[in-house]
Amino acid sequence: MSLFRIVVSLFCAFIRTRSELALENLALRQQLAILEHKSKRPCLRKHDRIFWVCLKRIWPNWRSALVIVQPDTVVRWHQLGFKLFWRLKSRGKSGRPRIEAEIRQLIRRMSRENTGWGVPRIQSELALLGHVVSEATVRKYRIQHRKPPSQSWRTFLDNHLTDIVAIDFFTVPTATFRVLSAFVVLRHDRRRIVHFNVTSHPTAAWTEQQIVEAFPEETTPRFLIRDRDGIYGKYFHQRVRGMGIEEVVTSRRSPWQNPYCERVIGSIRRDCLNHVIVLNERHLRRILRSYLEYYHESRTHLSLDRNSPVERQVDPPERGRVIAIPQVGGLHHRYCRAA
Repeated sequence: MSLFRIVVSLFCAFIRTRSELALENLALRQQLAILEHKSKRPCLRKHDRIFWVCLKRIWPNWRSALVIVQPDTVVRWHQLGFKLFWRLKSRGKSGRPRIEAEIRQLIRRMSRENTGWGVPRIQSELALLGHVVSEATVRKYRIQHRKPPSQSWRTFLDNHLTDIVAIDFFTVPTATFRVLSAFVVLRHDRRRIVHFNVTSHPTAAWTEQQIVEAFPEETTPRFLIRDRDGIYGKYFHQRVRGMGIEEVVTSRRSPWQNPYCERVIGSIRRDCLNHVIVLNERHLRRILRSYLEYYHESRTHLSLDRNSPVERQVDPPERGRVIAIPQVGGLHHRYCRAA
């Protein structure tokens, strides 16, 4: 038995010696490969560091073959790898649970739309919607407004849109090269053209009568926006003041101060008048009447949440197939579902 043990120990030593020799040769070859890089100072890449960390774990005498760096450096690499391993393994399993994206967006939305709301008010509103969050969470995700908070210009204008109208003229040439003047009265709240008319000779008395026809009885607005056209003379001013309307006159050469009216006139030209030849006043009235029916009941507006001035209801697919209804002589179409 003693002889057998001696033979086995010699065989194991031989195998261990050959394994260590192979590992030493591998370590030396790897270092030679690094030294053959063209840079003056050897630069160890990520796979080189991984190689030495793995070699440290399987070969006890790895220090004897190490030349290019200090052994402490390899030990530090191993420690960093250990930290990275546990960081990846424990990711997402510690700390507070993340707040859902929907709740974060809702907190920011409430804070943006209600500048006077504090943290408790937003938290209470969220609780009524079924979202239980802490004050710290609301404070973290809400928008920080300047002090003191103020309503936005959009909110201020929206609160006064129902009391604002705008008026303006635009010219239309006829087939015989006459120039007709079209007059429009636009309410700001739903972009509705409450009145229009056409004439070849606009006067202050004619314009004054259009205002009277546009606002019968108790439908007069509070403010009226207009430009400095000479057609709005003394009689027009007296009539408007007698109706209890305050005129807001824009600056000279500043059409951007009456944007809604300028925009609707541009829409009338692009969508309709640029595609037809007007024969006379009667023909222009008929064209404008047809277009305004389409404008009010069918044409969508981005500023009205992609709906028309006369709000359209959504047609779900179960109501039937989609059909097209020609409008404005076929220039435009309205799409709806046929039962």
